Amino acid sequence: MEDFLLYFKMGLNHVLDFSAYDHILFLIVLAVVFDHFQWRKVIWLVTLFTLGHSLTLALSAYGILKIRIDIIEFLIPLTIFITGVINIANAKTGATKKGNINLIFALFFGLIHGLGFSNYFKMMIGKEEDKLLPLIEFALGIELAQVIVVIGILIIGMLLKSIFRVDRRDWVLVCSSIVIGFSIQMMVDRVFW
Repeated sequence: MEDFLLYFKMGLNHVLDFSAYDHILFLIVLAVVFDHFQWRKVIWLVTLFTLGHSLTLALSAYGILKIRIDIIEFLIPLTIFITGVINIANAKTGATKKGNINLIFALFFGLIHGLGFSNYFKMMIGKEEDKLLPLIEFALGIELAQVIVVIGILIIGMLLKSIFRVDRRDWVLVCSSIVIGFSIQMMVDRVFW
């Protein structure tokens, strides 16, 4: 039980650590297109991201997949940028209500984000033989942290739309634009060539 809590808390803290805000930015641009009544899609969003993320994390932990970390560190803000740009394009055409593309992004871009965690996870588990159980415990912590962030985004969006009468389209445009700005700076800082 003590090991479970250790890896669970590490997963939880890894996402909620504001110094590693790229994860939070990605969750923001994934979730901003959804309304609070679309909670089933939002649960799928978080779960698909965790699945993609955990798959590459496991492949890396077992030494099956090795990719240069500087490339991954650049690709992570690129995934954030792409998702934000698609949000803006869809908001301008009125296609933000579905958010289905963000479900696909959650899975496939989750694969890239999982590689970003791989070095951290390898350092955490060291030379332990059993990597599967810590991986599951870590993933559960990440899942809960992601749910917390996404619920926060949905609540903020709901309050802005219902109390302050902010238009859904404007909420998506402004939020995505701000995140795009952060992701551009991150890409510039992480250029690997």
